[in-house]
Amino acid sequence: MSLRLGIDISAIPYNRGISRYTSNLVRALAHHKDLHMRVFGTSRGQYHNLQTFCTSELTHVPRTLLKHPVKVVEVLWNRLHFLSPELLMGDMDVFHSWEMQPPLKHAALVSTIHDVAMLKYPKTADPYVLEIHQRSWKHLKKEARAIIAVSHATKQDIVELLDIPQEKVHVVYEAIPDESRLQLTHTRAQEILKNMSIVQPYIFFIGTLEPRKNLRQLIRAWRPLKKHVRLVLAGAQGWETIHTEEGLMCLGSVSHEQLAALYKGAEVLAYPSLYEGFGLPILDGFYHRIPVVTSNVSSMPEIAGDAAVLVDPQSTESIREGLETAMHHREAYIKRGVAQLKKFSSWDRVATETMKVYEMARLT
Repeated sequence: MSLRLGIDISAIPYNRGISRYTSNLVRALAHHKDLHMRVFGTSRGQYHNLQTFCTSELTHVPRTLLKHPVKVVEVLWNRLHFLSPELLMGDMDVFHSWEMQPPLKHAALVSTIHDVAMLKYPKTADPYVLEIHQRSWKHLKKEARAIIAVSHATKQDIVELLDIPQEKVHVVYEAIPDESRLQLTHTRAQEILKNMSIVQPYIFFIGTLEPRKNLRQLIRAWRPLKKHVRLVLAGAQGWETIHTEEGLMCLGSVSHEQLAALYKGAEVLAYPSLYEGFGLPILDGFYHRIPVVTSNVSSMPEIAGDAAVLVDPQSTESIREGLETAMHHREAYIKRGVAQLKKFSSWDRVATETMKVYEMARLT
């Protein structure tokens, strides 16, 4: 029996982890013959990019795209519980949301929660973003038929911190995004790094510049090593300002090709976050064959296994020792990373497991 799905793709243009999750999931879902999918998206500033994605990646998938700011729809849905997507998109069996929770008349609501970091570390959160998520979670607790968690660690946090019954929460691991599968020749990578004024050797970090990413601790851990290796930070500006110093570069947002070059040229990926719901850069590091240093908390040990150097994110000394270990045993960790990545290589697997959650939600 075919299933009619509506899914919110508003996050796709913003070059975040949720963006890559959404784009890769809908690409894979589009190939399922038993699924009739229609996508919904809204953005004023990114409307053209949403339209371009649908035209190029979802050629035969019906779409409803609005030119309203995401904030407007967030207010309509999360605060006022007004304007059901069923009025815009037609009848459906399931609607899959992210942080905006629509009022639904007949369809089952399924939502992916990537993490609840803002509850565990409220001091690291932007107050406005925390407010949005709190409204979203309140609505989900009452209305969601099923919740998708991207790791067992995240499921445990959802059950404990949001007081959602564990039988409603289903773990579906992510996979290495298509956007990460860009291989460059050594010559091309070196050309890009030269154009960016990157000097090797360097330790690399990628992620939004926000307190949860633990960048100040990483910088303190790197300073004793700065005579021998630089530190390069890339990612969108969040709500934390990092001041550059000798040997430290903050690049801001980078293109897919620049990112691939930065991975390829790095000595090690440093990802000592305080909390992650999944941690896609860990997989990216494995894919680009560089050793990974990440934290021994939340989902990161679950995703990394024994293929990364695990450190205490609260300890400068532990992070420094982890960086040195990764660089001294580089080839061994690269080999382990390639093996670990095989567990997370298929978005077809993600789509199939997500479809099972849709079916359960429809029948609940």
